[in-house]
Amino acid sequence: MLSRKGIIPEEYVLTRLAEDPAEPRYRTRERRARFVSKKGNCNVAHKNIREQGRFLQDVFTTLVDLKWPHTLLIFTMSFLCSWLLFAMVWWLIAFAHGDLAPGEGTNVPCVTSIHSFSSAFLFSIEVQVTIGFGGRMVTEECPLAILILIVQNIVGLMINAIMLGCIFMKTAQAHRRAETLIFSKHAVITLRHGRLCFMLRVGDLRKSMIISATIHMQVVRKTTSPEGEVVPLHQVDIPMENGVGGNGIFLVAPLIIYHVIDSNSPLYDLAPSDLHHHQDLEIIVILEGVVETTGITTQARTSYLADEILWGQRFVPIVAEEDGRYSVDYSKFGNTIKVPTPLCTARQLDEDRSLLDALTLASSRGPLRKRSVAVAKAKPKFSISPDSLS
Repeated sequence: MLSRKGIIPEEYVLTRLAEDPAEPRYRTRERRARFVSKKGNCNVAHKNIREQGRFLQDVFTTLVDLKWPHTLLIFTMSFLCSWLLFAMVWWLIAFAHGDLAPGEGTNVPCVTSIHSFSSAFLFSIEVQVTIGFGGRMVTEECPLAILILIVQNIVGLMINAIMLGCIFMKTAQAHRRAETLIFSKHAVITLRHGRLCFMLRVGDLRKSMIISATIHMQVVRKTTSPEGEVVPLHQVDIPMENGVGGNGIFLVAPLIIYHVIDSNSPLYDLAPSDLHHHQDLEIIVILEGVVETTGITTQARTSYLADEILWGQRFVPIVAEEDGRYSVDYSKFGNTIKVPTPLCTARQLDEDRSLLDALTLASSRGPLRKRSVAVAKAKPKFSISPDSLS
């Protein structure tokens, strides 16, 4: 159209049209967004919340969930506002009783030594924090002043209880204990007892134990129902095996938690070629238990994307017995080694067990072949010459 109007020469348009189809265009696909980060934070943004008043119905939880700068600001302003409010009340009482008028000292004041708003503010602080310097005090002249004194003490105690409780809960939050609960950076898929298993390692850096520790695992992926409904975050629970049965674990030393990939597993059709960052797959691991020292329930979370799962590798041992006790080498916590593993899905392995037999035979012959070659190439350490025999 532009060439017809004479804006762009027709030769240039034909050249561009001829070059565009031949020019390769590569568009890098972005990595799948995590539902749960490696540190356990949920990657969810809540938008367009219309009923904001629901947060005010649970003020204490809202204060605990705030960031530290906001909490400290509210902590400071709550005391300042209460002091200023009751300072105004004390000043009004003194003004109404005539205690602020100069030269009139015959009447007994409601509060002694209040001559301005500054002195009323100082008296408000003394009452609420129970300092009691002794220069100002309430007299029996005004019953209203006695009532205000009682009300301010009650209000001060309530503010102290709420704000100090909020500060304590923020410093003793459960996720602080979860900082010392660690997971391996990568998960692995390898053989165990002749079955493909999904494995990960979990450990606790503190000596204080996690009581009644349980571990759960979920697979999160985008699915479409037979009716055409798209579920962007479809969560499927998968059973875990830890050697003692059930989801409970005794987390004294690092443990390898594994899931047997069978016909009921959502990973039944997972192949090595699917372990890349384009694959819509995320495995969430949740460790929950009670802190032994505080009795607070804590929860540690992590997740593994498809490209963070290593096929055909196994975690190296890190627990050894030394001097009559067990020692753990955390420098090898996430180290893995390659082991023979069939490059097929669990479904294909169940349908054709000969793949496992061939892998076992190859792995058993491998060391013997290498040893025989090494023996054949080895040179004798000593040689006998014909001259020495003569």
